[in-house]
Amino acid sequence: MIPAPGRRFCGEHGQQEEGNDRKRIPCPLDPKHTVYEDQLQKHLKKCNSREKPKPVYFVQDINAGLKDVAEIPEKQVPISSLSKEELENLIIKLKKASNGLELHLKEQILSHQALQEALNDPKNGESAFKHLKQQASILGNMEKLHLLGPGRCFVEFGAGRGKLSHWVDVALQNVENVQFLLVERATTRFKVDGKHKRRDSVFERLQVDIQHLCLNKVPILEKKKLPVVGIGKHLCGAATDLALTCLVESYTACCDRENEEPAPKRSRTDKTEVASNNSADNESNKDDCKPVAGIVIALCCHHKCDWMHYVGREFFKSVGLGPVEFNYFQRMSSWATCGMRETTTKASTSEESEDHTDDTEEHEQTFSNTENVSDTLQGILTVEDRKEIGRLCKRLIDHGRIEYLQQRGYKAALQYYTESAVSLENVLLTAVPSPSLIPEPTT
Repeated sequence: MIPAPGRRFCGEHGQQEEGNDRKRIPCPLDPKHTVYEDQLQKHLKKCNSREKPKPVYFVQDINAGLKDVAEIPEKQVPISSLSKEELENLIIKLKKASNGLELHLKEQILSHQALQEALNDPKNGESAFKHLKQQASILGNMEKLHLLGPGRCFVEFGAGRGKLSHWVDVALQNVENVQFLLVERATTRFKVDGKHKRRDSVFERLQVDIQHLCLNKVPILEKKKLPVVGIGKHLCGAATDLALTCLVESYTACCDRENEEPAPKRSRTDKTEVASNNSADNESNKDDCKPVAGIVIALCCHHKCDWMHYVGREFFKSVGLGPVEFNYFQRMSSWATCGMRETTTKASTSEESEDHTDDTEEHEQTFSNTENVSDTLQGILTVEDRKEIGRLCKRLIDHGRIEYLQQRGYKAALQYYTESAVSLENVLLTAVPSPSLIPEPTT
């Protein structure tokens, strides 16, 4: 702060000025700064720390998942503090629960014409090229599922700079009636929003935590009732589960309720006819609604998953596991990717440091950061053992998500969408309504 003309001190330290008897007190909204006591009421109305009005689509904890806090276990001891027997028992439980699951995923590394020019740009650094390859494959998988079409609203969860939505927009440059909602709880620098020049595509940012996002109350969806395609590139841990709940539970449920109409009263003799008519009407309403056309999310950071938000809790319980095992498995999942590189991570390029959705958060840790973990498990597990256990933990957590989607009427799958050399987090979750309203590819 700059002192006023003729003053020695700025406003923050003005009480130290000789002859200044005005008292400054800590702001009750944020004690990190002070305010003149006689101007407190005026300051509270404009203080940057005041509570901002909530947007219409903010519904407290609508996607939070588990409401019974009694089911959430107390803080557990670190894995390094477990005895050899306790660790071995955990691994036995993990392997037993994983028995029979599809652990070897199909490789579906695709590309899309929209990114060819960018991919061939010689100015690309290594990091930029890797991000482009991932985005191209995500778009290729969306095209294979026939999700790139008109009359859709693409909701990018954890949008960051909005690059994935940008490339979807480029791929749909000749398509009409396309909307984009970019969901990001943090303010973001270096956004690519300014590159969206088409007048017939609408981009809107929703600055809200996914946990509190009610899609059905977003004005543009409330007005147009467009089918939604949920997308995300490296959506960290619990954010993936919150996004799935947002799409499959809160948005779909709201859409279904809007289409329900009370049945007219009839005599007993008409009951059978009424039941069949109502059933047909409900099916018709569901077909008209089609709230979620598809989900395409590149998964990331399973160690940041949370039992409270995890959508696969019922699956875990069905194989004899609970919150205690889940919390160990989600931490052990990082063994699959964390610090297993032969060389340390190089300094970030400008492209990487600017990109909110880069991959450095979990799986590009420096080698030295994981040596402590290696030391604590020395003599119990080899590096290869830890990698395999980490992969099992990831597949088990992801399988719970697949079962959750299948039970709610989706055809869901996991596939490798890029090489591990491009990203160690290279698994893509896809889902479309089942029986699918989208025709299967002929090739």
